[in-house]
Amino acid sequence: MTQKTKSKLEVAGIYAILAVVFVIIIYPLLWTVGMSLNQGTSLYSSSLIPKNFSLEHYKWLFSAESDYLTWYKNSLIVSVSTALGSVIFTSLVAYAFSRYQFAGRKNGLYVFLLLQMFPVMMAMVALYIFLNMIGLLDSLFGLILIYLGGQIPFNAWLVKGYFDTIPRELDQAARIDGAGHLRVFWSIMLPLAQPILAVVALFNFMTPMFDFLLPSIVLSSESKYTLAVGLFNFINDQFANNFTVFAAGSVLVALPIAAVYLFLQRYLISGLTAGGSKG
Repeated sequence: MTQKTKSKLEVAGIYAILAVVFVIIIYPLLWTVGMSLNQGTSLYSSSLIPKNFSLEHYKWLFSAESDYLTWYKNSLIVSVSTALGSVIFTSLVAYAFSRYQFAGRKNGLYVFLLLQMFPVMMAMVALYIFLNMIGLLDSLFGLILIYLGGQIPFNAWLVKGYFDTIPRELDQAARIDGAGHLRVFWSIMLPLAQPILAVVALFNFMTPMFDFLLPSIVLSSESKYTLAVGLFNFINDQFANNFTVFAAGSVLVALPIAAVYLFLQRYLISGLTAGGSKG
């Protein structure tokens, strides 16, 4: 077998794997979109593409009978607040660990690494009791606090690795010109770290939009539900058979995620790759 033939076979194998992965990913998406456009409420459909298209389910979600817009607003509040808060707190923590030497610095990094090894479910009871003690149970603010605190260890490691790739000579040059710590952080570190901060913002925006377990434990009032919890009730309530409405609501969840991804996509590749080169 010649080298050219071997190369063609390798390329063909790669395309075959990509085709299989594409089918696995796109099939459930097409089925969900088709089901959301299908009339009735049944989970099953005779064809992937409905014969009689209908937007009745989408119209119902935006009607006065549905709380979908309230859940959407709650999810956006939590997601945007978590994304912005994570960028601010994570960048400050990562900057301190990357640029300063202080007592407990090494042990602090090890603690962050250790915290990532335990699943969030282990702390659910403790988080519930904690929020109840401080009066933030069944509140969006309490949910935001948990998301912020839970994401700091992983994000701090990620952003610190990126900060370590920025030459310290830039800091020294700025300090020679009279810049203080905050000025160096704001004018030099943050602009150069935009790719990794975009990654942090995207990941922390997506998590609250898709998460079901934590909001279902923290939130009990229907008016404070996020999308995942609210949509789950469409098919979880007794005698509920709203699968087509559930599909329509699920399709609309992807819109803000897609918008944020398109806005930040130019930063994502460099942000994901550069942060792991040094640490």
